[in-house]
Amino acid sequence: MPPLPQRTEDDVDSTRNPRMTKQQVCRAIRDDIIHGLYAPGQRLTEDTLAESYGVSRVPVREALRTLEAEGFAYSRPYAGTFVAELTEDEAADLLEIRALLEPMCASRAAHRRTPEQLGRLKELTALGQESVRTGRLDDLTRLNSRFHEVLAEASGSTLLTQLITQLGWKIAWVYAVELPRRAADSWYEHERICDALEARDADAARRLVAEHIGHATTAYRLRQRDPAPVDAAGTATAGRAGTAPAG
Repeated sequence: MPPLPQRTEDDVDSTRNPRMTKQQVCRAIRDDIIHGLYAPGQRLTEDTLAESYGVSRVPVREALRTLEAEGFAYSRPYAGTFVAELTEDEAADLLEIRALLEPMCASRAAHRRTPEQLGRLKELTALGQESVRTGRLDDLTRLNSRFHEVLAEASGSTLLTQLITQLGWKIAWVYAVELPRRAADSWYEHERICDALEARDADAARRLVAEHIGHATTAYRLRQRDPAPVDAAGTATAGRAGTAPAG
């Protein structure tokens, strides 16, 4: 089993805070699992994670319990906690659930969105398009997830927002293996969704989001699984660099 990768100072500057809450620690570890910093099957030790994120073992222990409940990790008696692997069947289920929920969100958002929410969606779209143009692919996962969270918030349903947010973590994990070739198309589709919301066209918003998810799902299913590059120590180096969400 490869050792936990060492994070650079740039990686941990934003997390080296002894007052980090367990939720912040959980989010940081979850994000690193999604981005491939920790590989499926890799052991997650409290001591190493605590040192890596600059916190005590207590919030790490609690974060690992949460991640296990969410399906990002699993534990084995007397062996420890390990990164889970997302199966093809689980990925297919997640994509199908997303295809049912998000068009509903978009249809409601067309009627209920506020000017501030529409402005935020446009801002995120512009930032995503700029990141694509300048090759800052590391930013796209965060921007894409936030776009879909704001879209859910604009539906006016607290329950839908919670479901989409939780689903979004797993969807980001599904798409972490996708090549960046669809990034430009994805953000153009976001722009068209914003246009439908601005026009308060519920039917168009529902249709465009359904098509957007359909394109992303097709891209995922047709993806090429290129082997991850390996560094001199034999550790897979695929992860943040070069990955971008499909939708």
